[in-house]
Amino acid sequence: MKAFLMHAQSDFDLAAELPVQEQALTQDLELDTLLSAMAAGDELIVSVAKRALLLSLKDPEAIVYRQRVLSDCLAQPEVARDLYGLAGEALKAEKAIWGSLLRDSPRNLLSTSVQKMAAFVDFLRRLRQMADEHGEKFSSPGFRHFFAMLRDELDEPYFELIESHLKALKFTRGMLLNARLTAGNKGTGYTLRQPREQSLLGRMFDRSGYSFTIPDRDENGFRALSELEERGVNLVANATAQAVDHVHSFFIMLRVEIGFYVGCLNLAERLAEMGGPTAFPVPVAKDELALSARGLYDVCLRLTSTDAVLGNDIDADGKSLVMITGANQGGKSTFLRSVGLAQLMTQAGMFVGADSLRVNICEGVFTHYKREEDETMESGKLDEELARMSEIADRIAPNCLLLCNESFASTNEREGSEIARQVVNALLEAGVRVMFVTHMFDLASSFYRQRLDRALFLRAERGSDGARPFKISEGEPLPTSYGEDSYRKIFGKPIGVAAAVLPDSHRQ
Repeated sequence: MKAFLMHAQSDFDLAAELPVQEQALTQDLELDTLLSAMAAGDELIVSVAKRALLLSLKDPEAIVYRQRVLSDCLAQPEVARDLYGLAGEALKAEKAIWGSLLRDSPRNLLSTSVQKMAAFVDFLRRLRQMADEHGEKFSSPGFRHFFAMLRDELDEPYFELIESHLKALKFTRGMLLNARLTAGNKGTGYTLRQPREQSLLGRMFDRSGYSFTIPDRDENGFRALSELEERGVNLVANATAQAVDHVHSFFIMLRVEIGFYVGCLNLAERLAEMGGPTAFPVPVAKDELALSARGLYDVCLRLTSTDAVLGNDIDADGKSLVMITGANQGGKSTFLRSVGLAQLMTQAGMFVGADSLRVNICEGVFTHYKREEDETMESGKLDEELARMSEIADRIAPNCLLLCNESFASTNEREGSEIARQVVNALLEAGVRVMFVTHMFDLASSFYRQRLDRALFLRAERGSDGARPFKISEGEPLPTSYGEDSYRKIFGKPIGVAAAVLPDSHRQ
């Protein structure tokens, strides 16, 4: 049995190795905030959601497959949560059954396996009941296959057969074995047989065959009989244990895969409470450069802020370079993070924080953000930035997305602009899409003057009174980031006035 709720023809790989840029993506896009909202305290959901986000799907059809399963879960949240809970209960019930600690033997293995399978059967029956009661409410190919599989494989004849086998394996009527004799009358080929069906009267008067009785104190006799039993049940014990492992694996994978969707339900409910709209994005093949959105917002900011979080519109179809400039504290970094989160959530098969989004699949998402001063660094900040960019260059590939936030701002504008220009040009030539937030006018204006068809220039808006509406719109780079607005906000006066009232000893 296979759940196939996250992939059409394979299980979700919970042990898959995460990409090398995991730590940078987690820090720069604040993924821990997103994962915390999804998990609601459940560590398994953290694990599966993190892998779903970072191990991106590369096929639009695979993304749509997952979106449709999630759409069913959003329509039937109680059923999805019941499935997750049932799988957890089944695994907990199995874990509560302990085998004999005295010695590892086929007989003990068989006894433990029979107990575990008997426990699993009760949960399989509940699964079948859920399929009968709710199967028709689901329309996605993933759930249609899942419930059809339950109906086909868990029918009443199956339960009758497995329960009869479990009853027989308790050996309430003794154990029937046969074997062959070899040289020296040594037994071989021990095989467990199903006892003949006899009436009670027939068993009472059956005198066929030979028998003997072991005296109560004959320890060697009992030991020899036990060895015969072990040989007889060895194959059956192994087969039963394998059957238990198969059902165990099914419940493990069901809990993992449905756990991802429960995490999405938790996130959707949190965002709805906070007034954050969601939409299923339209994934486009990677050979078509697409990025157009309406009302795109930073999901992590929405989860942590009590203030209104505004969405932005973007039309970057066919654009391989998006340069974002404008006023300090105007929402540039937040906008960049919203794009990165939307890309990861799209390729995980999730909804996104937007009214609508159409985006192409990328081979990988990378980030190069400025870092705060680190006292443990053995070299300067510029060297550290260059080293990180070098690592990215070694791993990034065509059709990847690189998000740069104030990269190379640790040096003077002339030097930082020249370094960034060379890096960006090399990446564009390699087929990488670059989104770059910067306050370096030299860098932004040099690309703007080239009038590149595949470049888009956005600017954080600023009101005439210096207010920040936190909106990003298309606009030419300006030679100022309006740092005086921040100065006025701190000192309450324009720069000239504030300087005039400073004591002479404090003037530079």
